[in-house]
Amino acid sequence: MDESSRQFRPFVIGLVLIDGFALMSYAAVVEPLRAANLLAPKILGQDYLQSRPLYQIRHISPAGDKATSSSGAVVPATALARVTDDFDLVLVFAGGDPVAFKDPGLFRWLRRLAAGPVALGGVSGGPVVLAFAGVMEGRRMTVHWEHAETLAEISPELMIERSLYVIDRDRMTCAGGIAPLDMMHAFLSERHGAEFTGAVSDWFMHTDIRPSGGPQRAGLVARYGSNTPAVIAAIEAMENHIADPLSLGQLAIFAGVSPRQLNRLFNQNLWRSTMKFYGGIRLAKARDLISQTTLSITQIALATGFSSSSHFSQNFHAAYGRPPSSLRP
Repeated sequence: MDESSRQFRPFVIGLVLIDGFALMSYAAVVEPLRAANLLAPKILGQDYLQSRPLYQIRHISPAGDKATSSSGAVVPATALARVTDDFDLVLVFAGGDPVAFKDPGLFRWLRRLAAGPVALGGVSGGPVVLAFAGVMEGRRMTVHWEHAETLAEISPELMIERSLYVIDRDRMTCAGGIAPLDMMHAFLSERHGAEFTGAVSDWFMHTDIRPSGGPQRAGLVARYGSNTPAVIAAIEAMENHIADPLSLGQLAIFAGVSPRQLNRLFNQNLWRSTMKFYGGIRLAKARDLISQTTLSITQIALATGFSSSSHFSQNFHAAYGRPPSSLRP
């Protein structure tokens, strides 16, 4: 939904709460949205009235009219059988043993949403539910480390990453814990810009924003050897847009500088142009997928933003001096 549509209705987010969900992960999603609604009139202008909030949150429970967290907290909700489909985004929260969770009705509903314009996401064990519903095909994803190995064994075709969160086009997955704070920072930043999102993060004293790659890789500054804010902001946007590459102009908006200035900063800090660096990130991701999954070359090409397998193979050979198929056993 574009910003002109924002004047007429809020962005509607459905939270599917499966009994046993982690209250911390739930709060780490809900609270940034609440702060966004509260701060919008002051920062974004009077068009963003509190009577028309930026975000409307609806709670959904497959179990009935309430959901119970792992700590015993009860959240009133609408039973799945009574919800409508007029969402912009639906996020599934699950804890405990999501591998054992089987709800054909919820799975059918998620597949129906996936066939339309609704974006889907999962938090903590929620990505397991999305995978079992069959809506993660061809999408990169992450999940809480506790469930990652089991899910990979059950569904080896999934593109599972050990990251804090992964945003792949119309799918958002998050490992849980406090990682949703970082995911919501990326989500709000893309929709409203760095100044507004910075105010939301400051509201929670969440000043140390972690990139999607998470603790199993070094931070962006350490990984790439640059602490230039515009460069770091652009790289974070690149990593969140692997399958749907951004243009130089779009990256410059994220970075808060002109395209020409962004190119100058990349050449100065990383010794290559912005888009050449971006291509390297996408090819490195493709190389990982080739060696770690059984996906076809065509599937990997599409998952990393290439228009065809031939276009991908040409770029891969130019970068690594060998065809993609050479990495397969």
